[in-house]
Amino acid sequence: MRILILGGDGYLGWPTALRFSRRGHEVHLVDNYLRRRLLAADGTDSLTPIAGDLGARVAAWEQVSGRRITFTEGDLLDWDVTRSVFASFRPDAVVHYGELPSAPYSMRGRQECVLTQHNNVVGTLNVLWAMEEIVPEAHLIKLGTMGEYGTPNISIEEGFIEIAHEGRRDLLPYPKQPGSLYHCSKVHDSTNIHFACRVWGLRATDLNQGVVYGISTDECDLDERLVTRFDYDETFGTALNRFCVQAVIGHPLTVYGRGGQTRGFLNIRDTLRCVELAAENPPEPGEYRVFNQFTESFSVVELAELVQRAGKEIGLEVRIEPIDNPRVEEEEHYYNAKHTRLLDLGLEPHLLSETLVEDMLERIRRYQDRVIEDAIMPRTRWRPRG
Repeated sequence: MRILILGGDGYLGWPTALRFSRRGHEVHLVDNYLRRRLLAADGTDSLTPIAGDLGARVAAWEQVSGRRITFTEGDLLDWDVTRSVFASFRPDAVVHYGELPSAPYSMRGRQECVLTQHNNVVGTLNVLWAMEEIVPEAHLIKLGTMGEYGTPNISIEEGFIEIAHEGRRDLLPYPKQPGSLYHCSKVHDSTNIHFACRVWGLRATDLNQGVVYGISTDECDLDERLVTRFDYDETFGTALNRFCVQAVIGHPLTVYGRGGQTRGFLNIRDTLRCVELAAENPPEPGEYRVFNQFTESFSVVELAELVQRAGKEIGLEVRIEPIDNPRVEEEEHYYNAKHTRLLDLGLEPHLLSETLVEDMLERIRRYQDRVIEDAIMPRTRWRPRG
């Protein structure tokens, strides 16, 4: 297949590209290095050292694997760039990671919120128009988020829910309660993609992904120059990333509030397999399908306790210290999300308890001299000043 990967310089985009390339697919990447620029502006960087720009990275991959990946340094907001890429490459599948993935950044202020929504929503609209105009038979595999659903007091279905109302029944999109203005942008994406499938006949898979963890993949481990990025800062890092870095450097684990917030999680290897399964099993023309992409659920305090126990195994003294929650969220809530469709396609999960030491703590130790401790603690609060 011809696989177009949007956001190919990112944490998931880069290892996805290597996986598809190694399996013999023709791969083209697009990225404008937005995350790199935002991290530099915040005075932080990936924990893992990235081997230059995309030109340097794909050159290293070709040297190691003998396989060639092509790329475009460009912005999906630029219609001329987007249209040119689709017209020249003519993909069979489009893996769309090319968005700004930060709830804290979107809540920092008006300018950051507008940038997030404009970048994500307009970029995805350009992708949909390019597909409709140039490759209407292609399959869009879009990285969504479980955060679209929020934390309802009923079980979360995979994208759709059957509703009975006044004697009639219908299968409708599951209600969305996004918890940040970034997550609102993802809801807008889902609405627009669903529309494009219903009205234009496109085909799309919306992967509502949980929190991804891990650094190691089969391809990234082939050479140090192929390592993917790892963010732990308050803007782009996750709670688990932050806890693991804190454990390694001897910083207390900063649980937000009481720590009862529960989310779905999956290993980066499972993310790559989920995308691969989606590509290998495309929907029909006009079909919009949703997969809830995670393998396990944990509360924040359960994550901290898992890291504490894993740290003890390798001689780390790990303390847990709750801090005031900078977010507006339910800290104790019901959480039961269905996630069977990818398992039915053949996903065999890696469990956090089995991979935490080797895939996270030990690998973070290699790069602990690169930790910028000032970037870890939260500075963004969900409620505006005033």
